[in-house]
Amino acid sequence: MATRQCSKRLSSAMMMRSRFNTASLESSSSIVGTIGRTSNHPLVGSQQKRHYADDSNLKKTVLYDFHVKHGGKMVEFAGFSMPIQYKDSIMEATQHCRTKASLFDVSHMLGSSFKGKDAVKFVESITVADVKGLADGTGTLSVVTNDDGGIIDDTVVTKVNDEWIYVVLNAGCADKDKAHINKHLAKFDGDCKFIEHSDRSLFALQGPKAMETLQKLTDADLSKLYFGMFKEMTVSGQPCWVTRTGYTGEDGFEISVPVPGTLKLVEDLVGDANVRLCGLGARDSLRLEAGLCLYGNDLSEETTPPEAGLTWTIGKARRDTFSFPGGERIRKQIEEGVPQRRVGFEFLEKGAPARQHSKILDMDGKEVGEISSGGFSPVLGKNIAMGYVPKALAKAGTEVQVETRGKKTKAVVKKMPFVNTTYYKP
Repeated sequence: MATRQCSKRLSSAMMMRSRFNTASLESSSSIVGTIGRTSNHPLVGSQQKRHYADDSNLKKTVLYDFHVKHGGKMVEFAGFSMPIQYKDSIMEATQHCRTKASLFDVSHMLGSSFKGKDAVKFVESITVADVKGLADGTGTLSVVTNDDGGIIDDTVVTKVNDEWIYVVLNAGCADKDKAHINKHLAKFDGDCKFIEHSDRSLFALQGPKAMETLQKLTDADLSKLYFGMFKEMTVSGQPCWVTRTGYTGEDGFEISVPVPGTLKLVEDLVGDANVRLCGLGARDSLRLEAGLCLYGNDLSEETTPPEAGLTWTIGKARRDTFSFPGGERIRKQIEEGVPQRRVGFEFLEKGAPARQHSKILDMDGKEVGEISSGGFSPVLGKNIAMGYVPKALAKAGTEVQVETRGKKTKAVVKKMPFVNTTYYKP
């Protein structure tokens, strides 16, 4: 839910806020590349006069009617009916978030908590995070690993205090995450309870005007709440949990509010002239520009933290024992290295945006890897992508070719983020 390039502690936090499921990923990436410029993608065009055909079979957030009323074009996403965009184009929505403030409904994500005297111990048993080492009211990007060291999910782990760990999990991974957590809880010898926050909504306010906007609705001093920090506060009269994080590369907040107070708070926020509603299409282009990972594309159960460039998520204290699932394999990879790396690409020629699984070729035409995420950058005005290549080709400035729809296009390895991030830090 996490944002926050996947390279420095919470700076990538919102790598996690991907929260797309694998089934939705390719259509989502395609939407960004196509809608960003033309707004003629089939998923958008088909929604102009009606909403998703099987809407009745989909889960809905508390804000569903609000989205429809405000022109949201609703599509299936991780089993929910969610807005892909509103009345503006994805190009316009992306640029608005980079210059003012945008509000995203992310209530489809699994907000949850671990509570009890041994909550820290349990969360460390299923993630690579050094939860014990976190100060109260702070968080870190982490991953949940399987017995082979693969990534079951990525998330931001927030230590509210020693007996309350707040975690937001990806919507598309919710079922498998819950099964994994409950399996480990059944074997856990300690005091820890897993709580799903189905009684709360979650949304993200992102952009350079986010603090100015939110400050008008709370007496809490937001200038003292830095990136990655968590605080309980009253916002617009509602008891909220506010985390300074996001999934756009911009300054911003994720706000958890009890369901009964959701609509009032959202109406108060969008009543500000700086704020626009924003959908999944712009959210994906924003996270890609910020170099943030998307679970199901850039990360999977077959990918370990070192392979994904996420070794930094493993706290120093955790490297003494590697006492988490897959720890020995991950220890070995850290010591011996991995053969490939995740890197960014900026395209040197015009053409269709690269998609997940597009082939990466060296300049001699030999296949050397594949794209994991790609799309058109509304801010840069060119195609960008992420993918995995051998270590020898991972240096910034290395030229490659990417084959999309049978056409080869030149690209260059680019250091991420593609667009500078503006996280609020001391």
